[in-house]
Amino acid sequence: MDHLASFSNDPFDKPPCRGCSSYLSEPYIKCAECGPPPFLLCLQCFTRGFEYKKHQSDHTYEIMTSNFPVLDPTWTAQEEMALLEAVMDCGFGNWQDVANQMSTKSKEECEKHYMKHFINNPLFASSLLNLKQAEESQHTTAIPFYSSEDPPRPTFDSLLSRDMAGYMPARADFIEEFDNYAEWDLRDIDFVEDDSELLHALKIAVVDIYHSRLKERQRRKKIIRDHGLINLRKFQILERRYPKEVQDLYEMMRRFARILGPTEHDKFIESHALEFELRKEIKRLQEYRLAGITNFCSARTFDRLKKTREEESLKRTMLTEVLQYIQDSSACQQWLSRQADIDSGLSPTMSVTSNSGRRSAPPLNLTGLPGTEKLNEKEKELCQVVRLVPGAYLEYKAALVNECQKQGGLRLAQARALIKIDVNKTRKIYDFLIREAYITKA
Repeated sequence: MDHLASFSNDPFDKPPCRGCSSYLSEPYIKCAECGPPPFLLCLQCFTRGFEYKKHQSDHTYEIMTSNFPVLDPTWTAQEEMALLEAVMDCGFGNWQDVANQMSTKSKEECEKHYMKHFINNPLFASSLLNLKQAEESQHTTAIPFYSSEDPPRPTFDSLLSRDMAGYMPARADFIEEFDNYAEWDLRDIDFVEDDSELLHALKIAVVDIYHSRLKERQRRKKIIRDHGLINLRKFQILERRYPKEVQDLYEMMRRFARILGPTEHDKFIESHALEFELRKEIKRLQEYRLAGITNFCSARTFDRLKKTREEESLKRTMLTEVLQYIQDSSACQQWLSRQADIDSGLSPTMSVTSNSGRRSAPPLNLTGLPGTEKLNEKEKELCQVVRLVPGAYLEYKAALVNECQKQGGLRLAQARALIKIDVNKTRKIYDFLIREAYITKA
C-alpha cells in the first residue's frame, strides 16, 4: 500500500466515490489496476468490497492521504497546502488572517514557516529559476501571436455569419441589435427651456423607456456571452454527448438558463444526466435480481448470454426480409450475400434493394437545431419526415404564405418555382400548408 498525497483540501475538488457518490474525505482508496480515469472509493465502500464493471474487490490499491510531513516534521502536507491557499486568499503579510483561516497554527508559526521554507529556501528558488528559464525557452520557440492580427470576419449572409447570428468578432458586437430601432424614439426629442412641465416630464419618461430597452439589450448580450451561444455549432455538439432523454430535457429547460446562470444550469443538467444513469443502472440490477443473480461474475455471464440470444433472434427475424424480395432475383442475391457476410462475422457491404422501391431514410433528429422552438408538433413531425431543418422550413413557409396573400391563392407549380428544392419535398410542404389552412389553392 502506498501513501500518496492529495493536493486539495476541498473535498468538492475531488471526484466522488464510485460506490456511494459521496464526496471523498481523506483517507480514501484508489484502485491501482483500474483507470484512467482513477477508480476512487471511500473507506465504507472499500470495506464492503464494492465491485463495479472491471473493478474487483481483490485488486491492489493505494491509500490516498496527505497526513505526512514534507518540509517540516511538525507540518503535514495538508497543512502546507492550507497555508499556501490562506496566503493566496488573505495576501502576503496578513499572518493573523492566515492563522485564522488555517485554525491549526498560530500567527508566528505561519510566518516563520512560510518565510523559512517558501521565501528563503534555496531549493525553491532554484526550482523557480529553472521554471522561468524553461518558460522563456518555450516562448522563443513557439509561434508568436500578433495582437494586431484581425479576428475572423465572415462575409455577410454567409453560412458562418448566420451561425454566429451576425456577430462581428472585430467589434464584439452584432450587425443587428436586439430592438434595433429603439433609438428612433429619441431622434426628434430636444430639451428646450420654454417646455412646459408636462412636456418635460413626457420627454424624461421617453428617455427612461429608452434606458430600459438598452438594459434589456445588454442583458440579452450577457446571456449570449456567458452561455457561449455565439459558437452555436460547438454548443450543439456538446449537447449531443447526452442521451436522448437528457437532450430532450436540455431543450425543454433551455428557457430557464437565463435564470440559473451558466454554471448552475450546467450542474442542473449534469445532475439529471447522472439521475438517468442511476435509473438505468437500477433497472439493470433489478433485471439481475429477477433472474436470480446475486454476484457480478454471474451478471457478466448473463449479459454475454443475453447478447448471444438477441443476435440469434435477429438472425431468425432476417428470414422474413427475404419474403418481400423472393420475386426479385437480384434483390434476393443481395440479401443472401449480406447474410453470408453476417454469418462470417463481417459487416455487410451492401444494402438490400428491390425493384419495388428503396428504404426510406430515418427521421431527422431536430434536437438542438435552430428554430425548433418556433414549430408546433405537426410542423416538427413534417420536418422530421421530410428531413428538413426548421430554419429552412420557416423560410419556405414565409415565402409561400406571402406569395399566397399577394396572388389570392397558390398553385403547386408556383410553389415549385419559389422553392428550389426536391419536387417531392415541395409537394409535401405544399400539401401540409394547404391542409393546415396556412395557404389556399388558386
